[in-house]
Amino acid sequence: MTDAPPPVSGYTLGSVSTAPETPHDAQPETPQYTFPEPKPKRPKKTQTMKPETAAKKLGILLAAAPAEFTEVEISREQLDDWSANPPAWLEELRKTGPHPRPVVAGKLGVSTSGLARAGITEPLTTAEISELLQQPPAWLVAERATQAEVRAEQVRVKERDAERAARRAAEERQ
Repeated sequence: MTDAPPPVSGYTLGSVSTAPETPHDAQPETPQYTFPEPKPKRPKKTQTMKPETAAKKLGILLAAAPAEFTEVEISREQLDDWSANPPAWLEELRKTGPHPRPVVAGKLGVSTSGLARAGITEPLTTAEISELLQQPPAWLVAERATQAEVRAEQVRVKERDAERAARRAAEERQ
């Protein structure tokens, strides 16, 4: 007889099975899996922003804001609260100014580039804006006309793009 290697468990060599013996009535054991404990949730970190960012979102000039606003980081909740229920200082700033350039441009009906072309680099108060609107200088008239042309062109391009999209959709359906 030759020396044969030992049988590997679970395989059958000839008529001899080396599988582990189990009674026919016994159910195979299923491994019990225990789920790990869930990690405790970290407390949500309050999102804050710099006073410069908050001032832009509120549409106010940072230099005109009080120290309680400029010296601390502002949370989103606080910003939302100020937007919904503005404190007296915020209402006053929004009413009388001085206003930042984007607000000035919006109130005058021109772009911020138009303000720069006119040499307006400083913030303006509501009274100064009203004065410009009552007696518009030549630059303001020209910039408002330019802004009106830009808006008309934007409307024309939007309508053209919508027409092209409708035409493409109609072609695809055919």
